[in-house]
Amino acid sequence: MSSSTAASATAAAESADPCCAEPLPVLGRDVTVPLVTGGEVTYAALDYAASAPALQRVWDDVAAYAPYYGSVHRGAGYLSQLSTDLFENSRRTVAEFLGCREGDQVVFTRSTTDSLNLLAAALPAGCQVFVFETEHHASLLPWRDARVTYLNAPRTPGEAVRTLERALADRDPYGPALVCVTGASNVTGELWPVRELAAAAHAHGARIVLDAAQLAPHHPVDIAELDVDWIAFSGHKLYAPFGSGVLAGRADWLGEAEPYLAGGGASRTVTRRADGGVDVEWHDTAARHEAGSPNVIGAYSIAAACKALTEAGFDSLVARERQLIQKVREGLAEVPEVRVLSLFGDDAPRVGVISFVVDGWNSSHFAAALSAEYGIGVRDGLFCAHPLVRTLLGSAPDEPGECGAPEAAPGERSLNAIRVSFGAGTPDEHVERFVRAVKELVSDGARWSYRTEDGRCVPDTGADTAATAA
Repeated sequence: MSSSTAASATAAAESADPCCAEPLPVLGRDVTVPLVTGGEVTYAALDYAASAPALQRVWDDVAAYAPYYGSVHRGAGYLSQLSTDLFENSRRTVAEFLGCREGDQVVFTRSTTDSLNLLAAALPAGCQVFVFETEHHASLLPWRDARVTYLNAPRTPGEAVRTLERALADRDPYGPALVCVTGASNVTGELWPVRELAAAAHAHGARIVLDAAQLAPHHPVDIAELDVDWIAFSGHKLYAPFGSGVLAGRADWLGEAEPYLAGGGASRTVTRRADGGVDVEWHDTAARHEAGSPNVIGAYSIAAACKALTEAGFDSLVARERQLIQKVREGLAEVPEVRVLSLFGDDAPRVGVISFVVDGWNSSHFAAALSAEYGIGVRDGLFCAHPLVRTLLGSAPDEPGECGAPEAAPGERSLNAIRVSFGAGTPDEHVERFVRAVKELVSDGARWSYRTEDGRCVPDTGADTAATAA
């Protein structure tokens, strides 16, 4: 999202009335979990950046369709025709949600990772790729057959634009180029200057793809307004069930590339040659990259989520989320031992994703205690953004660490952080419980003993469970 877009979103949020907004109903909102200290509590799902709970509205829509489930595109029966209409109407709904331009294609994939790997496979020969080290691995790693320039982490949005401009101007040879950038960081939640980066890319003859996995669930995303060439996102972060994603944008590179998967659905005609070989004419529509029987329910669930978010109104959703962000940030600021991770500083606009470390605590131990003693689900580790987290923690680029808890005992320093994330379905009580739990753990220590098991910090259920100070 550009700085101008972020500013307008901020203004809209401040003009809305967050006190009247309610969290959207999501699955699992009433689930209770056991506490290691005894009793049960309603689960506080604060790991939205990994997977947001499905909206109840989405689940109901999918359940209503389920009895009419059928194969698509080639079936003559009523249910097949109904499912085909549903599938293609879902494509149009997603296109409208993203503000797609005339001629843009919407390709259904498995996830953001799958979408970006699809685009990587469609790059023209000799294409150079430019990507900041701050990207999620889904954006950082797919470009294996291209020449890749990895750009250092910028410390301001303006520095990001200038860094990209210099890299593009210096590229040699001058040819096709692609810039890949996130819309909102999955580590810090900070919004990136997408529109300005797109302008810089286009000014130097490059194209740009936006990883909107963390942006689309929190803010409106308009492909034409941002002037990006492609957008990728995942259903399971947009309050839809697992297993579906989207790549939307310009059709030319996709239409000229070999199909991402070869098989039925991608092929228009297949004929035998006189020499015994096979000739194939591939589709030039989105079907070219959707071989096999598609995930109709996945596509429909994404479309249902797009409709639900649009009807709920992003102005009120953004306003309420800003209120939650303020509660968390103000609460953490009251704990001197807590350091919140940031690239662009405290005033940077952001979504509901906040990562931090606690002095004197192994982050895995802290996250385990939040879960076992308070029923709060957060994430610890490097969040599949290893270079970025290492930069934010001030560690050496090759210092050990992994996406998940390291083999470090409670209280030992570890190269990982804690991430709390929330969104449209988060009740106020969940973030209030989280802030209270952080303060209690830091001041009083854990009430239970923990040990490392298979790389995870878990409650020690042995005979002696008396906790010692963290």
